[in-house]
Amino acid sequence: MKLSIRDAAKVLNVDEETVYRWVKNGTLPSIRINDQYRLNSTDLLEWATARGHRLAVEELQLSGEDLPDLSQALASGGLHRYAGPATREGVLTSMVDALVVDEAERPLLHELVAAREYIGSTGIGEGIAIPHVRTPLIVHGALGSMALWYLPTAVDFLSPDGKPVDTVFFLITSTPRVHLHLLSRLAAALHEPDFRRVLKERADLEIVLAEAERLEALVSRP
Repeated sequence: MKLSIRDAAKVLNVDEETVYRWVKNGTLPSIRINDQYRLNSTDLLEWATARGHRLAVEELQLSGEDLPDLSQALASGGLHRYAGPATREGVLTSMVDALVVDEAERPLLHELVAAREYIGSTGIGEGIAIPHVRTPLIVHGALGSMALWYLPTAVDFLSPDGKPVDTVFFLITSTPRVHLHLLSRLAAALHEPDFRRVLKERADLEIVLAEAERLEALVSRP
């Protein structure tokens, strides 16, 4: 989804001049089409999430019965406790190896995940990273899967704030729309102190799901 400067300003809750300034100084990724700036909605969400910027995700107009809830995606991905080497490559390898996929597809998944990190770190700061691939994939028949990984030793993910990562959300989705929806829901949840608290406490999956469901209920209220 490509956004205009006006659209991006609404999503970011800032004025258009601020977005223009970020775009022109190279802070905010964009492309230029026929003398008009356009911003990729996924890039915008990742950029804002990495900077702790609260978003007006409703401006993206993502809705529909085919979109999984955050709690559904987390239940599909499950909770994992990492036991490998304390390196970013080791974490990424283990996450892909844990997926239930055809073995013939696994090498490609490794390449896609590594390629995404090469573009830019998926570490968003405060000890959290959200590795993912941008190519739509269907893993084990799920629309969207978000695996939660706890790392016993913090790992350097080259995050913007320089802090090592000890909590990872590994996102696999079937369509760009589902990807954008789940990324926006996770970004919103990470702004909530109670959601952050259960992650820091290394809570079991049932507790994390309950907190995600509570937040979804708040969002769905008229």
